Amino acid sequence: MDEARAREVLAAAGVLPGPAREARLLALGENAVFTAGDLVVKVGRDAELLARARRELAVAVWLAEAGVPAVRAADPTARSVDGHPVTVWRRLPDPVRPAEPRDVAVLLRLVHELPLPSFELPPRELLGGVERWLRLAGDVIEPADAAYLRERRDGFAAAAAALTPRLTPGPIHGDALPRNVHVGPDGPVLVDLETFSADLREHDLVVLALSRDRYGLPAEAYDAFTAAYGWDVREWDGCAVLRGARETASCAWVAQHAPGNPKALAEFERRVASLRDGDTSVRWHPF
Repeated sequence: MDEARAREVLAAAGVLPGPAREARLLALGENAVFTAGDLVVKVGRDAELLARARRELAVAVWLAEAGVPAVRAADPTARSVDGHPVTVWRRLPDPVRPAEPRDVAVLLRLVHELPLPSFELPPRELLGGVERWLRLAGDVIEPADAAYLRERRDGFAAAAAALTPRLTPGPIHGDALPRNVHVGPDGPVLVDLETFSADLREHDLVVLALSRDRYGLPAEAYDAFTAAYGWDVREWDGCAVLRGARETASCAWVAQHAPGNPKALAEFERRVASLRDGDTSVRWHPF
């Protein structure tokens, strides 16, 4: 889904006070995210994301009731428009500063103290999107690379299922990165709630451990994160398994953007090569 197609869906949804062509595009990934006035609208890439969009809205209501700072829905209904899920959110105030890892830790502590909600949260299907992302990549990527990632996916899925957690399992954010935290006048709030799950709490902590090792997160920023949370997941012997699973998923996620985007293809090939070589020192670039 490119920006032009997303704007067509946005116009057909009729959820904005003005013309869709005047909405500002904030992000284009699995969702196209637009803003206009005091609203933010997310247009999903395809119909497969409709159930996830509905669950994200339910999570937003649940977090509001629990008093956890998070983005709020402007409409509790997820629409299906021309085969694309569309959800409408309240626009957050302008940020007062960039989010930092320690902000993520403060919010994760709140989430990790919550009991399960009244509706069902799925397990964290970290590797569940691999097949779809590889399919979207098509023949732009080498078949051998796709086969290699499928093999890694199966191996890490089995290893993850056998892990003994250090923390009590329960609700998790699922993609706990600073980019998913917005720091407004009233402090940090969680955004992008679509990966909320019920699973090992360690999933949320491995995210920044991997950021430190692969994406150049400074050691002092990671240390601030672990200090604010109260524990370093690298002390857990299951950390390498969840890290490997997340690396596999992150590599496949980039693949879906490879058609028509040479930079995405180059990043995908960089990541696959580093996994094949077992070289954990190769820097990955955020995409």
